Amino acid sequence: MTRVYKIVSRTEWKAAVAEGVFQGAGIDHKDGYIHLSTAAQASDTARLHFAGRDDLVLIELETDGLGDALKWEPSRGGALFPHLYEPLRTDAALSVRSLSLNAAGWPDPGPLEP
Repeated sequence: MTRVYKIVSRTEWKAAVAEGVFQGAGIDHKDGYIHLSTAAQASDTARLHFAGRDDLVLIELETDGLGDALKWEPSRGGALFPHLYEPLRTDAALSVRSLSLNAAGWPDPGPLEP
């Protein structure tokens, strides 16, 4: 079982849960897919794209449940990143947890399962 993660605002996730589906955040709409991260990529994603934000949650997902809409594509430094090319069913979330800012001022996902 491979896990991937999505960092999103608490407000956006709450709205998605009410709808039953997450359509994506601003950057997802711009790029045409939902950006996800592996366990090894999540900390850098948080640091690079979410510094100073204390309104975030970390969504944990299982890749097998995402089907053929999940593509692994080169991104930052040529590393393969998981990209979801369809809306995310909120019931696919294995867990949802709040992220707190660490001493450096970025949300710290802590140790994650790969």
